[in-house]
Amino acid sequence: MDPERFPGPVRRVGFESLKAQPNLGMKTTNPAAARVLVADDQPDVREALRLLLKGEGYEIQTAASPAEILAALEIREFDIVLMDLNYARDTTSGEEGLDLLTRIQTMDSGLPVVVMTAWGSVQLAVEAMRRGARDFIPKPWENARLIAILKTQVELRRALRRQVRLEAENRLLRADALPTFIAESAAMRPVLDLIAKIGPSDANVLITGDHGTGKEVVAKTLFALSPRANKPLVTVNAGGLSEGIFESELFGHVKGAFTDAKMDRVGRFELADGGTLFLDEIANVPLNLQAKLLRVLETGEMERVGSSKTRRVDVRILAATNADVNAEVSSGRFRQDLLFRLNTIEIMLPPLRERREDIPLLANHFLRTYGQRYRKTLSGFETAAMQAMMEHPWPGNVRELDHSVERAVLLAQGNQIRASDLGLRPAASGASRLEEMSLEDVERYLVQRTLSRFDGNVSQAAMALGLSRSGLYRRMQKYGL
Repeated sequence: MDPERFPGPVRRVGFESLKAQPNLGMKTTNPAAARVLVADDQPDVREALRLLLKGEGYEIQTAASPAEILAALEIREFDIVLMDLNYARDTTSGEEGLDLLTRIQTMDSGLPVVVMTAWGSVQLAVEAMRRGARDFIPKPWENARLIAILKTQVELRRALRRQVRLEAENRLLRADALPTFIAESAAMRPVLDLIAKIGPSDANVLITGDHGTGKEVVAKTLFALSPRANKPLVTVNAGGLSEGIFESELFGHVKGAFTDAKMDRVGRFELADGGTLFLDEIANVPLNLQAKLLRVLETGEMERVGSSKTRRVDVRILAATNADVNAEVSSGRFRQDLLFRLNTIEIMLPPLRERREDIPLLANHFLRTYGQRYRKTLSGFETAAMQAMMEHPWPGNVRELDHSVERAVLLAQGNQIRASDLGLRPAASGASRLEEMSLEDVERYLVQRTLSRFDGNVSQAAMALGLSRSGLYRRMQKYGL
């Protein structure tokens, strides 16, 4: 192992030498030009505005009637609308445009609309503003004033979008701290080498391994080494989403899309735009929903639930599963084309029992972490306690070790962890042990055995146990499985 790339037993992401490597597949994108929808029934007016605004760096689309305006807004997202109030011949009242304003506000209340008319009056301007217009410009217009108004409204629109996005990110309660990656064993060296090679790239990665082996830590490490490290990392338990909320969670929805849709919601793909999306438990996504996921991975295009407006996202995908994905493909439960999109590179994590040299490093790291959290001064583990950890089979892998050390820190009486503090029990060997176990231990045992029987397939295990998938996930989290 290269000590320059992974110095010391505790390796934190953000290794400068790794970041200095070539950014394989790195994309550089410039901010998109603001998109303006220019609407007027006179071709010469549309062309004059198009030439003026194009010279200011705007992306322009034109419309000649209310129907064309509404059609354009249905299929594309704009930063601002600049529209005339009169379209019917010999009409100067502005009523047609005012009605159109109301419809636009219903479609997207946050979209700024600036209105224009050659037949302006104070009353018409007041009514236009009351119906949602952001500003009112008489014809003929002053170029400088028109450009200044558009610039101000576009910047306000984008600032409001950023605010909505930040609020949504805060609701996700994402862990922003860099992960601590601990590995010294021979079994982990290929994993470390692969992370070093593909971290500074845009390649999609599939991370496989048993429950609790550290797939999320690997994902966070890959993210921190990537050129997208200064952009969002959004995590979603893809297998834990029911069919009813799958599309809304991943793609978002618009107000009124369904009964409980009280306001527009940003989906996880939009939150991760420009950054990285970590899809955990990907193999447990129901087959009928996999096609919807595949489409956005293939094209980068998606629509919020209840909207026909196509949005584009630029996202690096990191996915993880404890299932044998190839077996899932062979059985028809997982789409092969979706697998091809996910596993440009595959990282397979060994279980903790195959990397026992790492147990002392991990245990001492967790000891320091929980000692600080619970304000307890502990010098280490008694010999018997370390021996017990080295011999334990660790069916829950690193997560189980983490929970065992946390328990031991809480229960420790002296300045060292004793074997009894860890609460390690041998694996149950049959029904003869059930009567000696607590109700909680029996539940843990049944969940473990059922997951093992179905090779980690959460959907099948949940069905066998008579639980919903979310109910089984709660128990798995509770018991560190």
